[in-house]
Amino acid sequence: MIKVTRLNDATLMINVDMIQSLQAIPETVITFTNNDKIMVKEPLEEVSQRIVDYQRTIYSNSVREDSQPADFM
Repeated sequence: MIKVTRLNDATLMINVDMIQSLQAIPETVITFTNNDKIMVKEPLEEVSQRIVDYQRTIYSNSVREDSQPADFM
């Protein structure tokens, strides 16, 4: 999940797996897979980078867990 700021300054945590698209008009509009939309203060590039950073964190944690030797006794 990533944190974004709505136009009314409320912070919100959103599930990146539910994001369908991002659009700048000039505010950033996030469209979810259920077609709900929200506008946020962060520029599109910043939201996109947060998504990438989050996915890297998840992927790197997954790789580390998979690379641990199994303890079979």
